[in-house]
Amino acid sequence: MKPDIIPIENQHADTVIDLVLNIQQKEFNIAITLQDQPDLLDIKNFYYASGGRFWGAFINEELVGTIALIKFDEHAAAIRKMFVKKEYRGKEFSIAQKLLETLIQYCTENEIDDLYLGTVSILEAALRFYERNHFVRIEKGLLPEAFPLMSADNVFCHLNLKEQK
Repeated sequence: MKPDIIPIENQHADTVIDLVLNIQQKEFNIAITLQDQPDLLDIKNFYYASGGRFWGAFINEELVGTIALIKFDEHAAAIRKMFVKKEYRGKEFSIAQKLLETLIQYCTENEIDDLYLGTVSILEAALRFYERNHFVRIEKGLLPEAFPLMSADNVFCHLNLKEQK
């Protein structure tokens, strides 16, 4: 079953919040609340205003995954909100891969050369996924000054898209 991956905005905020908080809090016991993530309450202004995007993966009209891009520099952006429902993870659906490919295609078309992300060390499968996709772990001190830090993040990665071509 092939997911439909489309840009989404505020009309999907409640569904996005439900998906993200369930994975963060219930599945991985990460101490993070909606108040810690005000971006989820105003997707359009937070992501789109600076030249970023927010995509949703839908299967039979059900939101099963998300990925977002914050453009924080002329040629640099951060990946945020990469989440896939547990029952849709893995190679059978390849939702995470398709979401990442959609984001990278957008970056290529919009001259974004450097992608960064922050995550938490408990998300080991996510880190392996990023490493398979050529992201390299970097020290927090090597992040660009304008990188939008999240307090919970303790592992950081970088991908130079020009080197991948």
